[in-house]
Amino acid sequence: MGRLAGKSCFITGGAQGIGRAIAIAFAREGAQVTAADLRFTEPFGAELGIETRILDVTDTESVAAAAQAHGETSVLVNCVGYVANGSILDGTLDDLDRSMTLNVRSMALTIRAFLPAMLGRSDGAIINIASVVSSVMAAPNRFAYGTSKAAVIGLTMSVARDFIGQGIRCNAISPGTVESPSLLERFAATGDADAARAGFIARQPMGRLGQAEEIAAIAVTLASDEARFMSGTNVVIDGGMSL
Repeated sequence: MGRLAGKSCFITGGAQGIGRAIAIAFAREGAQVTAADLRFTEPFGAELGIETRILDVTDTESVAAAAQAHGETSVLVNCVGYVANGSILDGTLDDLDRSMTLNVRSMALTIRAFLPAMLGRSDGAIINIASVVSSVMAAPNRFAYGTSKAAVIGLTMSVARDFIGQGIRCNAISPGTVESPSLLERFAATGDADAARAGFIARQPMGRLGQAEEIAAIAVTLASDEARFMSGTNVVIDGGMSL
């Protein structure tokens, strides 16, 4: 039996990158997994029993319907994220609004929707994907992103504190630079993907980008009973970027 046998897991942002890697890792550890995303082009992981669901995490009614359909969820992973570029002067307030909506409000929506059923069973683990670019450290031209991810860490601690005595655990993971389809798109958008990649690698003391599977391994531990004494924690996995 796997480390997550008997657990029902719902993962947002599950179509690609870290979310997809977490869905696969959870399924391999014996969990019943639903991967939700707005951008699914085709299902994946059928051989592992993964269910896929189209979901707009910014839509209150859609999130409520998903929670009702998956009332047995014992592990909720919030992995939707958006990266806006620019300083407070170069970026726009629309960038900030969109970052807060996608990176923070979406998590608040899903937690509000899934938490009552977890409380009814006195059992639930919530994992929020934050970022090392947050309250942990700053990075150039990441004003809106860093602000929103700092809020994710605050959200995580607030939920953890409010429900710590009712069987609920809430933790965050703060990755450094992780290779993903969205990151490769941002490389390409610069006009010199090789130079952009080299620049991102240069800020990682280990000399390489992180892999989504490495983040997923941390998520497996936080979702498992091995972490039952952990709540309100922000796990930094950044290749030494914040040292």
